[in-house]
Amino acid sequence: MFDREEFERWLSQAEYTLRSAENDLNSKFYSWACFKAQQAAEYAVKALLFGLGVMAYGHSIKRLLDVLSKEIEVPEELFDNARLLDRHYIPPRYPDTYIEGAPYEYYGEKDALEAIDSARKIIAFVRGIADGLQ
Repeated sequence: MFDREEFERWLSQAEYTLRSAENDLNSKFYSWACFKAQQAAEYAVKALLFGLGVMAYGHSIKRLLDVLSKEIEVPEELFDNARLLDRHYIPPRYPDTYIEGAPYEYYGEKDALEAIDSARKIIAFVRGIADGLQ
């Protein structure tokens, strides 16, 4: 049985976080847009796992998709999206990530657009699977 309430709780946070990432993109806060896109996709995959009654641990979207793929078929493209997003989990937030400068100096509009696009694809996939479940 699918836990729709728990699923919606997590997915609504994913969608909210994605909107925040889009706002950061529009305000040229590209590093934060990338991090928030990662968070949005992570919440979405966890939403589906929790809805299915599967415990979800950690922050790697790729690893969460590995777990999900034991329950349902996950397109290979989503693993590519996950790997791209997982690279934005730590670097945007920590000043000592790069040898010089601040993390935000290493992010541009293209990075943010790619991250947000990847998050949208993962969220759309998750929503599509959930819509097909009772």
